[in-house]
Amino acid sequence: MASHYSFSQVTPQIERFADMCVGNGRIDPELYTKYEVKRGLRDINGKGVLAGLTEISEIVSYTVEDNEMIPCDGRLYYRGYNINDLVTGFGKDKRFGFEEITYLLLFGKLPTADELSEFCALLADYRKLPTTFVRDIMMKSPSSDIMNSISRGVLTLFSYDDYPNDTSIPNVLRQSLELIALMPLIAVYGYQCKNYYLDGESFIIHQPVPEYSTAQNILHLLRPDSKFTELEAKVLDIALVLHAEHGGGNNSTFTTHVVTSSGTDTYAAIAAALGSLKGPKHGGANVKVTAMFEDMKQNVSDWTDEDEIADYLTKLLHKEAFDKAGLIYGMGHAVYSISDPRANIFRTFVDKLATEKGMEKELELYHLVEKLAPQVISRERHIYKGVSANIDFYSGFVYSMLGLPPELYTPLFAIARISGWSAHRIEELSNAGKIIRPAYKSVSAHRPYEALADRK
Repeated sequence: MASHYSFSQVTPQIERFADMCVGNGRIDPELYTKYEVKRGLRDINGKGVLAGLTEISEIVSYTVEDNEMIPCDGRLYYRGYNINDLVTGFGKDKRFGFEEITYLLLFGKLPTADELSEFCALLADYRKLPTTFVRDIMMKSPSSDIMNSISRGVLTLFSYDDYPNDTSIPNVLRQSLELIALMPLIAVYGYQCKNYYLDGESFIIHQPVPEYSTAQNILHLLRPDSKFTELEAKVLDIALVLHAEHGGGNNSTFTTHVVTSSGTDTYAAIAAALGSLKGPKHGGANVKVTAMFEDMKQNVSDWTDEDEIADYLTKLLHKEAFDKAGLIYGMGHAVYSISDPRANIFRTFVDKLATEKGMEKELELYHLVEKLAPQVISRERHIYKGVSANIDFYSGFVYSMLGLPPELYTPLFAIARISGWSAHRIEELSNAGKIIRPAYKSVSAHRPYEALADRK
């Protein structure tokens, strides 16, 4: 009997089986209330569900007065340091910050000038893929999805490691540093392979420059002429800093802790985190924001008319515009209500870049949507907390101004967040078996920022 099986094809038989899965897989929604089961890491009031402890970072979105949660301007701490102070610190000295932040997240302290120089040199030394890796692994099976390419690349590196299953802290740290250094190469080279083999574009591969920062190397590797301005590299560096870590309760970091707790290897743990980040409700949101604005620019004739913009936003909520999902992408956050500190920081750099790129008109449209969306949402929806712009609202716009392809928006998130994932994996391994850990509450104290020159 001839087989009718075809890879990738959903046949009527599969559809029939799928209906059986859905029909017999439904759970009465009332049971979640009855048994107080949380559908995720946050309850209906927006309060985090405690499942562990972390000292890597802390998110503050409210204060407690007389047992009542009072929303406040959002604050984000990396190892006890306020993210605003950190950005101000390296910005004042006009140095790149991502490597310094990675050092802080991994080791729990800010580096001295000599320590930072040593660390950057170590990352540069690790920024070399195994011989023939690009040819044998990436070029022979390119993927249209770069997150898929990265996951495959990370898992394949297991085969090149002489000690892949060794979960001792020194070995895991070595693996983590290698992955932090190699992630930009795997992402950009994966994109170049996809461009050439699937899209018929030119194929250009640059080698990384040891003296460049991570942000500089990304632009150098991606652009055919390797050219970029200082502001472009600085803004991309800020994006990496702001995406590097965001508490233990976000989906991909929680995944890192859970998978690490099984005792599995570093490559499997990071691949799992990548799979979580890939989802449109997590790392893929900034792509949706830029696509939504492109649709808005096509359907709003006057980008300065607040009534016309508000009407479009209302149609979004009524599932009458864009992807008809009923969402205004980039607005609102699971934790922050009054403000997302990352968006506040990013906004100033967005303004500078828009001026350099001559995109002030588009910038004003973003500002108007940021102003009007909370008003429209509060009018159309019953919400339990305030709504403000999150970091995804501006990051996609920044990437578009930098000329970065949408296929790399989420991979850029991964390039940054692997610093946080690595810190959390090491934290999990360091505490394995020592305590029963009831996600993720920070137990770190807030720390005063020290200038680089004052660090001993």
